[in-house]
Amino acid sequence: MSEETPSELQAASNAALEWINATRESHYEITGVIDAEDTVARARERSFELGLVLCDGDVCAREQVVVERSAEGFRVSAADVGDPLIPPLLDPPIGVRTGWLNAQLDKHKFVVLVFYRGLW
Repeated sequence: MSEETPSELQAASNAALEWINATRESHYEITGVIDAEDTVARARERSFELGLVLCDGDVCAREQVVVERSAEGFRVSAADVGDPLIPPLLDPPIGVRTGWLNAQLDKHKFVVLVFYRGLW
């Protein structure tokens, strides 16, 4: 996972984020791109899959979408993933984790982290 969105994927990622937020009525922000190098190579095609790690406050999720180039820019739709290797709800990525923990400690006296099967 790349924490920075490659410039070649910036417009497509923004279109995907806008579609996801409108569809889910959420306020996600992009915190990572899954398989960024491979996705950059596939992004030259008319249609490609894009995996994003998104966070909205306390909730982080992995979203897999299909991005299709069109005359207006991009059309985005949900990808048919089946049973994903990475669960759709995630713990915050390392770059976000410290800020998230600090924000929780500002709201609560203490925070209990529970580790389960590699997730917390």
